[in-house]
Amino acid sequence: MKRRAVLAIGLAVAAGLAAAQPANYRFDPSHSFVHFEVMHFGTATLRGRFGPLDGLAALDMRAGTGQVSLSVPTQAVSTGLAVLDSRLRQDDLLASTAHPQAYFVAERFVFEGQALREVRGEFTLRGISRPLTLRAQRFACGTHPVVQRPWCGGDFEAELLRSDYGLTFGLPLVADRVRLLVQVEAIQDP
Repeated sequence: MKRRAVLAIGLAVAAGLAAAQPANYRFDPSHSFVHFEVMHFGTATLRGRFGPLDGLAALDMRAGTGQVSLSVPTQAVSTGLAVLDSRLRQDDLLASTAHPQAYFVAERFVFEGQALREVRGEFTLRGISRPLTLRAQRFACGTHPVVQRPWCGGDFEAELLRSDYGLTFGLPLVADRVRLLVQVEAIQDP
């Protein structure tokens, strides 16, 4: 029993130190997706998702800095309707054949004390890059309960205008403004 208490304290200290020092994390594909919402014909919200996501993040909680490089597979769009997914992949929308990946890269992390509030970077879709800010709804780090390594995760949201990326088909019947909900979990590289 005493040994378990010492082990638990050691793991807690290790997790705290990992969060306090610069660390590199790899996104967990089974827990990292981008969900989207767009108003459809002024009546209901069309929802879907992309993923799993692939990428890396570096985080230094003590310095309040970080970097993210995230890849979003445009061919992996899923709305629950195969015919709509196929339509979204076409050249006048996602152009998934010519641009199979969208990218988010960021080097500006905004902290309020130890709480991550925003990640500011650049989003590239269809070869067009625009600034994008992901606002943290929640974010936390600790020790992963299964692999026993430092682990961070959170939920973020953002909005973009699809016309900024050349996705104008269906305007104005399908809204220009798209809400993004990003869920990520990342485990520290060994």
